[in-house]
Amino acid sequence: MATGGNPNPNAIPGQPRPQQPPPGSSPSTPHSHMRPPSMAGSHFQGLFHSPPSHNPAFQIHMGASSTPQTPLMAAAAAAASAKRPPQKPLSRPPAPTSAAAAASVAAAYKAANSGSVDLTPAARRNKKRKLPEKQLPDRVAALLPESALYTQLLEFEARVDAALARKKVDIQEALKTPPSLQRTLRIYVFNTFANQARTIPPPKAAEPPTWSLKIIGRVLEDGTELDPAGVVPKHNPMYPKFSSFFKRVTIGLDPSLYPENSMITWENARSAAPQEGFEVKRKGDKEFLANIRLEMNYNPEKFKLSQPLMEVLGVEVDTRARVIAALWQYIKAKKLQNPSDPSYFMCDPQLKKVFGEDKMRFAMLSQKISQHLAPPPPINFEHKIKLSGNGANSSACYDILVDVPFPLQKEMTAFLANTEKHKDIEACDEVISASIKKIHEHRRRRAFFLGFSQSPVEFINALIASQSKDLKLVAGEANRNIERERRADFYNQPWVEDAVIRYLNRKPPGGNDGPGAGGS
Repeated sequence: MATGGNPNPNAIPGQPRPQQPPPGSSPSTPHSHMRPPSMAGSHFQGLFHSPPSHNPAFQIHMGASSTPQTPLMAAAAAAASAKRPPQKPLSRPPAPTSAAAAASVAAAYKAANSGSVDLTPAARRNKKRKLPEKQLPDRVAALLPESALYTQLLEFEARVDAALARKKVDIQEALKTPPSLQRTLRIYVFNTFANQARTIPPPKAAEPPTWSLKIIGRVLEDGTELDPAGVVPKHNPMYPKFSSFFKRVTIGLDPSLYPENSMITWENARSAAPQEGFEVKRKGDKEFLANIRLEMNYNPEKFKLSQPLMEVLGVEVDTRARVIAALWQYIKAKKLQNPSDPSYFMCDPQLKKVFGEDKMRFAMLSQKISQHLAPPPPINFEHKIKLSGNGANSSACYDILVDVPFPLQKEMTAFLANTEKHKDIEACDEVISASIKKIHEHRRRRAFFLGFSQSPVEFINALIASQSKDLKLVAGEANRNIERERRADFYNQPWVEDAVIRYLNRKPPGGNDGPGAGGS
């Protein structure tokens, strides 16, 4: 490294030359605890024989010198003073360190804890365990014997909550496959008419003759008979409305009288809301026969069984799942399952008419019965549009069996969807939790004052030690030892060399903040 122009070969490049102390002055400084040890036997000796690995351009040339303080030492002292500002002495007395004082503190805490007080020394304090919001700790229960009733109420509430949770699960499972009941749907078909009186000549401002065909249905309760007066009963809101039972309704008029719109069709898929009945109104003064076609809306879907399968099972219309279950019961009752290979079953003469095979796999059962299931036939009936006489005499009633939801299904669904009761319970839980928090706070205050009353001096010393530790944790100085930093041995550690070099490399060139910096 070139040193031309620098009268002092021992100086560090880019750093000002340190001033020499005046003659007769002592080489010691007022901060004797910050002075590094002498170079003899120091860890810094190896530093001057090889340049730092992280900065090859940085080199130090050191010759024989008897200067009491080298620039490197001054830089180390400046680094230490810059990184660690002078610490203020503690304003609070430290915790007792003698064995007798420690024993007295332990005795004071033991006495405090014997009175149901939770007071732990700072050195042994662990992380607080979060108590349940509605549970009372054992120490509070010991202070308040009446809290046993509250504990019993909590246990009872837990059992009630568990029972409600099980019931809700049962209700949810039941609603997935809702049960149904068979009821009688009575269909009332009648027509009314207006302005059918014939006069010659007809009046000039008279309304045209009209008629209305009405189809209304009601679900009957068990034991209900036909009203002889023919009065349509009111709709029971517990059961679905009339249009919910049909997929499609078609009314055919006489094409010779109404050629433009002789077929009137209603579809459930296009209907916005279920209806209690249907009404068709037209102009006309001639009687005719109207055809009514009703296609049932089964949920789940039902099918009409073929004649051979109907003879085996004894049912005419049913769902696919129930048909397969009935076949399995028939095979078990007849003991037709193959004992050597349970995946097959033998076909008796009745099953041979259905499947046409001597034996068949169970896996093929669902596929084989598809050809024996057909859409259920629609319901067809006729009604004569009468334009004279009493309208009650022209009414007709038809009864069909329909599946209606279980009466409690709506209530079960409403029970699951009801959140008002849950809000009330949550409000009560919040009040209970707030009361429990107040109890915890009063217990802590009682523990504090009880410990102070039993041993004031030891309690205050332990409290100061605890607060001091918390303050160090908050300030991030929990691992610092100020007393050790006052000693010279602290700066004679292996990491000091690398710290000094890193500090010098971070300084900008031409810096002038080192100790003893002066003019050239």
